[in-house]
Amino acid sequence: MLGVIFIVPILFGADVPKGLGATLPTILVEDGVTQPIFSKEEAIVERVFIETEVDSDGDGKKDRIRADLIRPKETEEGLKVPVIYEISPYRAGLNPIDFHDVDVELTPTPINPNDSTGGKPFAADLPGYYDDYFLPRGYAVILAESIGSGMSNGCPTTGDSQEVLATRAVIDWLNGRAKAYDESGEEVFADWSTGKVGMTGVSYNGTLPNGVATTGVEGLETIVPIGAISNWYDYYRANGAVIAPGGYQGEDADSLAKAVLTRDNPEVCSELMEEIEIEQDRVTGDYNDFWDERNYLNATENIRASVFVVHGLNDWNVKTEQFAQWWDELEKYDVPRKLWLHQHGHASPYSFRNTEWLTTLNKWFDYWLHDIDNGIMDEPMVDIQKENRTWETEHAWPHEEMQETTLYFTSKHTEDGNLSHRPVLDTHVSQKFVDDSSIRAQELVQQPMLNMENRQIYVTPELTYAYRISGTPNISVKASIDRPTANLTALLVDYSPNGSSRIITRGWMDPQNLHSISHSEALTPDQPYTFTWNMQPTDYEIKEGHRIGIAVISSDYEYTIRPKPGTTLSIFPEQSYVSLPLVGDITQEPTSVKEIKELIQYYEQQGAFSSPTAVRQLQTHLTTVEHYEQQGAEDKAKKHLSGFKLLLDFHAKHMTKEVHDILQQDIDALLR
Repeated sequence: MLGVIFIVPILFGADVPKGLGATLPTILVEDGVTQPIFSKEEAIVERVFIETEVDSDGDGKKDRIRADLIRPKETEEGLKVPVIYEISPYRAGLNPIDFHDVDVELTPTPINPNDSTGGKPFAADLPGYYDDYFLPRGYAVILAESIGSGMSNGCPTTGDSQEVLATRAVIDWLNGRAKAYDESGEEVFADWSTGKVGMTGVSYNGTLPNGVATTGVEGLETIVPIGAISNWYDYYRANGAVIAPGGYQGEDADSLAKAVLTRDNPEVCSELMEEIEIEQDRVTGDYNDFWDERNYLNATENIRASVFVVHGLNDWNVKTEQFAQWWDELEKYDVPRKLWLHQHGHASPYSFRNTEWLTTLNKWFDYWLHDIDNGIMDEPMVDIQKENRTWETEHAWPHEEMQETTLYFTSKHTEDGNLSHRPVLDTHVSQKFVDDSSIRAQELVQQPMLNMENRQIYVTPELTYAYRISGTPNISVKASIDRPTANLTALLVDYSPNGSSRIITRGWMDPQNLHSISHSEALTPDQPYTFTWNMQPTDYEIKEGHRIGIAVISSDYEYTIRPKPGTTLSIFPEQSYVSLPLVGDITQEPTSVKEIKELIQYYEQQGAFSSPTAVRQLQTHLTTVEHYEQQGAEDKAKKHLSGFKLLLDFHAKHMTKEVHDILQQDIDALLR
């Protein structure tokens, strides 16, 4: 169909307005997209106040939100158009932000004698963007103020159901289900609207569309959330830990609500602001009813709109977990979807991929709002920008060939590589480090081969092949803490041959939430526990010759609460590991005869061998290979390694298939 020009009348209803004759208002479609034929200069601009179904300020009256709209003048002549809708709490500016003090001590959970276990996201500055581009193409544009901000009444509630339902009222009005009034109090009708709406926006402005989509409201055909939140708990918390949005240490849900409370008579919201401050619970950081009401992942089964997700892989304000968990839910319920991942931070593609962005967004809105079959849903689902700033298309995210790959901590010297792709014998050694919240993470990951008392670092040997990390890394650490609590932080690091380092991603945990993010429990000082937590999702390529590193620290200066230095943590490395979503088979990496012997010993202890004789013969054969290696007799060493493969097959019946295959892989890697 591309290349064909369509003249499409968008006119609904039984009667043609008088005087139209044969000249119906129309949109123009060329090459599958609408063309700019309507005059913005002659457009109709209106301000309306839309009645919502909520009373967030408790004054006994339904809240009203202010909305400015612009539509083609032809809508007065019978043209009906869909709407591109953005709502924001930022249009009237911000109050000074009331940050919480983060240089305070952590709060231990009281011991329960009955317990047997002993940025706010700022919107991008895009003035005139939507109406400049889309009104000439046959769209109306609505820019509204969310409750409690600007000329809207009510109170800001930081993403709860009241804020979502108030946002939804605009769609209800466009479909005749809600009322709106002009500044004189006269009722205003949206009889020019087709009822089809697409919501979009960056950050908070993109978060509210996520929430509205989960209501399943009729008329919302598509949303385009850019750098948006899907679960407010994960914006201000991580696994029980109080965590700041990047660049806004000390901000929380109450800080944001107070910042956007720009309505007249803001004092009417004082009690609600106090409630938010209490219910967000900065003391324990636990997930509770307050956060559950702000978790849009709870209702993704209700989504009827298509979703075009855009997110920065280096966005540390609205972190990548927000898009990744949303994307997983959209896949689970087979929601029509598209994804752009870029290498920038908290930003819109309008600022760095302008032409492609506007073209794609035009096609997307045309398909979903004008019903133009332009093939956009037949295109690859994912556009991803690589580290070198080039773009590639893919059919899924994470990458289709990604495999969860476990790397095991060891107590070896760091320079030899103490992060192994094979499990290792437990030496029962512990490795200590001391918290110092005044040192930034980027400083703590430097020079991994040096001993530094404020971190433990585990690195692979230099990699023979390149790998791609695509998805969510997870870490499990066996550790003890010499005090009732501490922060736990994991940093995934790329170490290059020239000595430079780059933090790829990171993750945090309150160790008191070792079993549940909803329940803190008292820890016994110096008792080992197993702590498991996730890092932020990423998509990153590790080059050949680099090393993958995991740095474990306690407090993270830019994100966590910052207690006084001095807490000592002890890691048991052989009982700790990291799981990476890896593209590429890391078992291809070269190993050593010594490591294979240790691996056999490990699996013998695990009961994977049924014959001591088989173990003894395999180990003896490898000792012979070691002897030839030490003498520099490489040909003899290789010959005996090949013979080891025959011996391995001979004893296959005396070991599990998994162990046989692993040993076979390692010998093949060594022979290469």
